[in-house]
Amino acid sequence: MGHEEFSVRGRRVVVVGAARSGVAAAELLVRRGAVVTLSEIRESFDAGDRLREAGVTLELGGHRSATLAGADLIVASPGVPLTQPVFDAARERHVEIIGELELASRWIKGRTIAITGTKGKSTTTTLVGRMLAAAGRTTLVGGNIGVPLSAQVDESTPETIHVVEASSFQLETTTRFRPWIAVWLNFAHDHLDRHPTVDIYAAAKARIFANQRSDDWAVLNADDPFVVTQGALTPARRVSFSVTGSIADGFVVDGDWIVRRTGTDVQRLIPLGAVELTGRHMLNNVLAAAAATWVAGVRSEAMVAALGGFEGLEHAMEPAGRVGGVRFVNDSKATNVEAARRSIESFERNVVAIVGGRFKGGDLGELREPLAARGRAVIAIGDAAPLVREALGGILPVIEARSMREAVVLGYEAAVPEGVVLLAPACASFDWFSDYAERGRVFKEEVAALQARTSVRER
Repeated sequence: MGHEEFSVRGRRVVVVGAARSGVAAAELLVRRGAVVTLSEIRESFDAGDRLREAGVTLELGGHRSATLAGADLIVASPGVPLTQPVFDAARERHVEIIGELELASRWIKGRTIAITGTKGKSTTTTLVGRMLAAAGRTTLVGGNIGVPLSAQVDESTPETIHVVEASSFQLETTTRFRPWIAVWLNFAHDHLDRHPTVDIYAAAKARIFANQRSDDWAVLNADDPFVVTQGALTPARRVSFSVTGSIADGFVVDGDWIVRRTGTDVQRLIPLGAVELTGRHMLNNVLAAAAATWVAGVRSEAMVAALGGFEGLEHAMEPAGRVGGVRFVNDSKATNVEAARRSIESFERNVVAIVGGRFKGGDLGELREPLAARGRAVIAIGDAAPLVREALGGILPVIEARSMREAVVLGYEAAVPEGVVLLAPACASFDWFSDYAERGRVFKEEVAALQARTSVRER
């Protein structure tokens, strides 16, 4: 719930980082009467002129220690590591340092459903939003997906339910953020390029529960021991979900249905035939969304309606075309080893996996077992190609590609006459691309180009 007493009127606030959430935070702070400086490493960015017109002072080309130390409040963008020495003087002066999610959460009037996890956040967040909307609830979806929460504060009413995708980077800068319903999907090693240790990454994620009270809810993946352990620490009421059906009480798959089990009773909610998503881990997301929205008062009809026509998000197990007997699937969002493993396990056999990019930590060796069982070859791309070869070379052919076009062609050649060429990089995209979305788009463009070349040859 919003904290009405929080005011920034007349205070000097420095926003660090001009990504989407930083820009939204700066605009919100100006509207709320703050004296705002936005500090950015780059020399220019798209929204610069708009912010200047709104009255924001821009400090470009690097963060200055004196600017931060002179602030009354610092709002850091999710991509900015707070361990940088530039924050030291501000810390010594006890300047409050928070993130954009924390800032916005202090002003929103409605309740929050927050979703975190290493894999599946965006799909689950989208599904929760669709289910609430289908039930006729006033819903705003945002956070790490699409629209920053700061851009939704002015629309927030006491009836609004804010569905917020919350990354570890956003959660680590929260202090009062208190979701009514907190969903933790899973936990695996990720972002170790940014978080110094797994424990620090885990602690950041666990902040989703930090301010919950006994009248709040925690929705937990019962199949993930780490999540279960962390969830035991919250005072909130706990609700579990399990794809394996290993729990007597909670949301599970039972035969051809997603059901709610309560001791002796089984209530059918969603027929599996209504789920138009590929992969077992996608079913996990549907279960989590069903559990969270059930707590929020949504019933079976609205859940089923929300799934109608929902084939998933772009770059998340997205069908990307077919050439002859070879299918192409774009899972560019699989930017860590655990996500890539789940992608590969979604298929029975004949998988050619495109793996690589900028390595973020974790153990690529965890892909050996799923690839040994169902893989045909690996196409290694980007900076991590030598690591991919080292980790997977012993079990199946590893072929290096110097571009996405080459990766698609080599993948196709390895998959014929029938198979799946799966972009499941297990790495960040920043060596060749600006982000995972650009990587996914280029993959799809190259598949389309291959389709065109192949159909010309077949005429």
